[in-house]
This record gives sequence, C-alpha cells and structure tokens, in this order.
Amino acid sequence: MIIQRLPWAGIRIFAGETTVLIDPITRILDKFGGSREPMYPLAHFGKVDAVLITHLHTDHFDPEGILAAYGSQIPVYVPAESADAARAAGLEMVTGVEVYSSIELAPDVTITAVPSVDGIGDVQIGWIVEWAGRKVIHCGDTLWHGYWWKFAQTYGPFDAAFLPVNGAVLELPGMLPSSQPICLTPEQAVSAAAILEAGMLVPIHYGAIHYPPVYNETPDIVKRLEAAAKGKVKLAMMKVTETMAI
Repeated sequence: MIIQRLPWAGIRIFAGETTVLIDPITRILDKFGGSREPMYPLAHFGKVDAVLITHLHTDHFDPEGILAAYGSQIPVYVPAESADAARAAGLEMVTGVEVYSSIELAPDVTITAVPSVDGIGDVQIGWIVEWAGRKVIHCGDTLWHGYWWKFAQTYGPFDAAFLPVNGAVLELPGMLPSSQPICLTPEQAVSAAAILEAGMLVPIHYGAIHYPPVYNETPDIVKRLEAAAKGKVKLAMMKVTETMAI
C-alpha cells in the first residue's frame, strides 16, 4: 500500500490496482482566510477509482473539485445521512455508508465506516481502508472520543493512523464561543494513535488554516507532537505531495 499526502486532511491510497482519495480539496474558503499552503487541482494527482468523504464541511468536501477532475460518475462514499446532500452537489454515483458497515471496492480492497465525533455536532465518520493485509484509518477532523479502544479491539492494529492535530478553536458567527478545541490536539492525537496500536501516526489537518479570531490553530504543533510521541508511537511528518509505502 502506498500513501500520498494531499493538502490539509486529504490522502491518496494506492492499493494494488485501486486508487482511493479521502477528503480531497482544492481550496480553503475566504471565510477562513484562504489557504496558507499551496493547493492543487485534483487532476494533478492522477487516476482515481473512488472518493471517500468523512463529512461535508467545506475543508473536507469539495464537490466542484471532484467534478472538475473526475466528472459526475466517479464513485463517492459519504456518511449515510449525508448522501442526499452530496447528490445535490452534482455527484451522481454517491453511496451513503452506515457506521460499522463495510464495502468491498475491489478484490481485496475493503472500506469500513467507523464513528467520528464532529467538533460542532455535524455528521462525520472515519474510514478504515484494508488491502493485502495492510490497514489504515483516517479520522477526518474528529474530537477526542471513547471509540479508540473499540477500534483497536475490533479492527486493530493499524499500519498507520491519519489523525487531525491542530486543536483548532473556533469563533463562528451565531455560535457562542466555547474556547475548546474542535479537533484533536497534538497530545490527544498521539494518545489516540497509541491506543489504536498504530504502526505510525501521520498528522493531518494542520498548517493551511489560521485565521484569528474565526479559526485559531493551536501553537507549536510539530514540537508538541515530537515531545508527546517519544516512547509512545512512531511519528511520520509527511509533507504535502510526499508518498510513503506501508
């Protein structure tokens, strides 16, 4: 299995003859200050057989980018509750997947939807992708939750865990500020990866957005990850467009 890191929270998985994207985007909206890092059209990353979406927030779901690169007939998998909204965006081959259900995308390539807890209460799932004895988990922009132990017992161990690390605090119009992070902090991501018995933690969901006071990324992410990971889990700091075999 070969993994390529895409901007923000996206990854590309090469599993034999099958290629899957998770949460690919081509832009960060102006309401979050745009992207602080380069973005790419999805066609830049080549052939794709399916797209998996954890949730429909604009920094994880980019229907215009998907349509421009792959057309309306690309298979797209989303949380079951979000299927109608994804179809309304112009995608015609949408499959809504229930939590804890699995789908065989191709011989020996299986995807499984697992719970994920969204920071503002919207529908979200995580994705497990398995191929040829290799297994990775991508958890969108989840908060800390109590499912980690169940994931480890039911599905683990994992070769790699792709977890958010930027502990963002939001101040959105019409919402009373909480001062609490809406996704994992660096220390929480390390703890989650250790519980998951992940062969490595690959941080995602950091770097591209910091737009105070609307979107506040937690400081010193890399130093905190390195400090927290010592003796607990292998840390793989993949750069955008970099690939890695697992």
